[in-house]
Amino acid sequence: MRADRLVSLVLLLRRRGRLTADTLARELEVSTRTVLRDIEALSAAGVPVYAERGRHGGFALLPGFRTELTGLNHDEALALLAAGSGRGEQVFGLGSALASAMRKVVDALPESHLATASDAAQRFLVDPETDLLSRPLVTERVPDTTMIEVRRAVLAGHKLRIHYAAVDQTPKWRTVDPIGLVTVRDQGYLLATRSGEDRTYRLSRVLAAEELPEAAQRPHRVDLDRIWRERSEQFLSGGDHITVLVRVNPARRQDLLDTGLAVRAEEPDADGRLRLEVTFQDRRHAEWALWQLGTDAEALAPQSLRTSLRDRAAAMATRYGDSS
Repeated sequence: MRADRLVSLVLLLRRRGRLTADTLARELEVSTRTVLRDIEALSAAGVPVYAERGRHGGFALLPGFRTELTGLNHDEALALLAAGSGRGEQVFGLGSALASAMRKVVDALPESHLATASDAAQRFLVDPETDLLSRPLVTERVPDTTMIEVRRAVLAGHKLRIHYAAVDQTPKWRTVDPIGLVTVRDQGYLLATRSGEDRTYRLSRVLAAEELPEAAQRPHRVDLDRIWRERSEQFLSGGDHITVLVRVNPARRQDLLDTGLAVRAEEPDADGRLRLEVTFQDRRHAEWALWQLGTDAEALAPQSLRTSLRDRAAAMATRYGDSS
């Protein structure tokens, strides 16, 4: 762990020049005292780091201290820089690791690629905080301490004890056999088994976690893509879910999909609209979603949903009718 931090410290100084101990401490998520000890360790190891005192002082490296990764071409460097520009802290709690890795990549770029790749990467924006309508993107966050325990158990193949808050239930401790982690639209899931039964846990509902020393009961090889598809099918076929046949203005297609759980079928209609089969959480969810689209969407089936929307529209018309 300390070796990684020392490397990150050197790369920060290489990339950004002179930095104060306080700035280095914030970047490395350690105390100022730890930074000072690390500086001493680097100096003792022969790394040319020196202190500049005064109001604008700090620590810096002698010019020319760097290594190069000569096998990386321009497009490869651009791909890494663009990927690192997204909200990596949301990917299974690996934000700090991603930041450290990107510092190493940038520092290792040959001079011939560094300037052009860095400039090009500024032209890409990955997953901004809001969409075009200034609506904030909903992001689920998991405490780092919890995510670290979950991630360790998944990678080590150990059993995992989680304090899980299922919907409308009192949080309970459960011991599971973790299989893998999946992220979809900034929502993370733990795929696991419990007493031999398939289980899917939303990471934002894991209140605490503890990696256990006991080996998990799971296959040595795993196809997460296949498992996720199978569990998605199970989820969509259970509970109170409802599948609705909808005609929608193509311009509002994405608004409809953003509120639905899944699209079962899609085809163009004769009048230029789209005809889709969309699955919703339940009938109330479907009614709310289609009401938001107004006349840009029409529920064709089931009839009970059409009736509910008609009655709702009639009540609204009565409320705002001519009162003179």
